[in-house]
Amino acid sequence: MKYVIILFALALVIFLIMNYYPPLGGKSSADTQQRIHESANFVDGKFRNQIPTSMDYSLKDTAGALYDTIKGNPDGRPKVNLPTVRFDAKAFSESPEDQVIWFGHSTLLLKTSGVKMLLDPVFSKYASPVSFAGPKRYSYDLPAQIEELPDIDVVLISHDHYDHLDYASIRKLKGKVKQFIVPLGVAGHLTKWGVDPDKIQELDWWEEASYQGLTIVSTPARHFSGRGTRSGSTLWSSWVIQGKQSNVYFSGDSGYAPHFKEIGDKYGPFDLAFIETGQYDVKWANIHMVPEESVQASLDVQSKVMVPIHWGGFTLALHSWTDPIERAKAAADERGVALATPKIGEKVIIGSNVYPSSSWWETIKK
Repeated sequence: MKYVIILFALALVIFLIMNYYPPLGGKSSADTQQRIHESANFVDGKFRNQIPTSMDYSLKDTAGALYDTIKGNPDGRPKVNLPTVRFDAKAFSESPEDQVIWFGHSTLLLKTSGVKMLLDPVFSKYASPVSFAGPKRYSYDLPAQIEELPDIDVVLISHDHYDHLDYASIRKLKGKVKQFIVPLGVAGHLTKWGVDPDKIQELDWWEEASYQGLTIVSTPARHFSGRGTRSGSTLWSSWVIQGKQSNVYFSGDSGYAPHFKEIGDKYGPFDLAFIETGQYDVKWANIHMVPEESVQASLDVQSKVMVPIHWGGFTLALHSWTDPIERAKAAADERGVALATPKIGEKVIIGSNVYPSSSWWETIKK
C-alpha cells in the first residue's frame, strides 16, 4: 500500500508540473486549435516538415549521447567572458540607419524602417525551464538587460524551444512590446505568461503580417517544436522581414533543405541573412546545419551578407565553442560569401559595404 501511495503522489506531482508549471507554457485557444487542424502542415496530430525528417534515435544512440554529454568537451565553452560592446539605447533609437545588434546565440535587436524588433529574446542565465540549471550562458555581461532596452515594436519568435522562447524574458518584456508575431500555436505560451492576446499574431508558413510599413512573412524551416511533452503541437518558422530600405532573412533553427532556395526565389535577394551555424551533431543532422551547410543556405536565399547565429551563447552540442565560426569563415572564404562576425553587442549596418569581420574569438582561445 505504501508503494501505491508513493507512486500516486509521484504521478500527481508530474501531472501538476506538466500542466501548471508556467515555464512549460500553455495550450492554444479554441480558435487557434481550429486553425492548427486546418493547416496543411499539420498531419496526423503533429506539425510536419516539408520533407521527411527522421528524429528517431535508438537506445544505443540515446545512451551514447548521454555519455558524451556527461563526459563533455574541454573546449565546449570559453574559459573567460566573451568581449561585449555596450548598448547605447539613445544612439540606437535616434540613428536613421537600418541596423542589427547580436546578443549571442539567436537573440537579435533589429531596427529596420524605424521599427524596433527583438528576435528570439533570451536574456536569462540558463536556456532551460528552470532558473538555476541547464545550458549556462557563456557570459551574463550582455550588452544590455531588458530594462535598459528601448520600447520594442515587435517581438518575433522562431519556435518555442527554451533557447529561443524564454519565460522570464517574456515576462519582463510584455509591458514594453507593442506586438508579438509567432508561429502558429505559440500564442498559448504567451497568453499563459500574461501577454494580452490582442497583441499576438500567429502565422502559418507563407502567411504575411504587416506592421508600420514592414511585411513580415512566416517561412518554412526544417526543425521541430513543442514544450514539455507536447512535441509537434506548435509550428517552427524562419522569417522574412521586408522594409522600405532593406530586406532581411532570419533562419531560426533548421536543418538544410530545399526551402532555403524556395525562400530565396520568392523573397530574395536579402541584404542580410541571420543563419543558424552552431549546435550540430551527426545524431541530429536533419534538424541543425553544419557550418558548411549554413554558408550554402546563405547562398540559396541569395543573401548579400551572412551573420552566423546560434553560437556564442550556450553549449547545446559536443563540438568546441569556436568550431561553428571557424568552419563558417573557412567555408565563406572558399565560396566567396560575405560574412559578418560581430562581437556580442557590436552594431552591423544593413546595406553597408563595411561590416564587422575580425576573428575576435581567436584571442579568447589563447
